Amino acid sequence: MKTNEIANNLVSWCNEGNYERCYKELYSPNIVSLEPAWAENARAEGMQEVAKKGEWWENTFDVHSSKASEPTVADNWFSVRFDMDTTHKPSQQRSQTSELAVYQVKDGKIVQEQFFYDMPGQ
Repeated sequence: MKTNEIANNLVSWCNEGNYERCYKELYSPNIVSLEPAWAENARAEGMQEVAKKGEWWENTFDVHSSKASEPTVADNWFSVRFDMDTTHKPSQQRSQTSELAVYQVKDGKIVQEQFFYDMPGQ
């Protein structure tokens, strides 16, 4: 798959809530997922660690809505803005946040994703 096709599929499937399909069809088994250095799960390597990160997310947040923007593609890279309305389960604090995700594609698969965002309340 070409980068543009991967980017469009990721946005479409995320907006449908079909995250599992993204992982199965678009991601390399050797994916590296990066969050800000101060974040929990700041680095996950491989699909098993990324799956654990996803489980942590589901156990920690209720997602009321999530919307992915149209992708911006440049060669083997693309970026997407995610706008989310979530509730942090332990504190019951609800917040609306945006984050930028930057993806790198090699050999027709996403090999790296990196997320940029501010911590709510900072």
